[in-house]
Amino acid sequence: MKLRLFYVFALFITIGVHNANAQSANRQPLKLVKYNDNVKSPLTSKELSFIKEVYADKVDAYVLSRPQKVKDLKNLLRNRILIKDMPELIGNTDKYKTLSEAGLFNNYNSNLTFDKVYNKDTFNVLKYNLEFFGRGSRIYRIDNTSLFIVILSQHQ
Repeated sequence: MKLRLFYVFALFITIGVHNANAQSANRQPLKLVKYNDNVKSPLTSKELSFIKEVYADKVDAYVLSRPQKVKDLKNLLRNRILIKDMPELIGNTDKYKTLSEAGLFNNYNSNLTFDKVYNKDTFNVLKYNLEFFGRGSRIYRIDNTSLFIVILSQHQ
């Protein structure tokens, strides 16, 4: 009886260790984020207005007083977001989410609204609840258009 319990216990430990190793093997170590030289420049007035629109009265506490957060947002806005016309992708709905599916990032500004029409000069990608800092690249479709937001991974 004791020998049988020992074998069962040993089997569970072996399975647990194997499972833990298999899970960690699937996750490749992330590359360090490399910043282009353009993130050294100060925020532009347009970038600052986008950030203020999203963070409202918390902009100083949550963004501007945190140099790394500012650097990450500059890198995101300047180097990692592309807006492309890709009509061939419209039928492949498993490859993207729409902005309406993603929703608004209105944690700090409850007055944010969806853009009814896309305007490249006023479109603020930060106000949408997109996965900017995930492990890989992401694609989102701007509703009712053939335009897609491609968010490049920061770990390139």
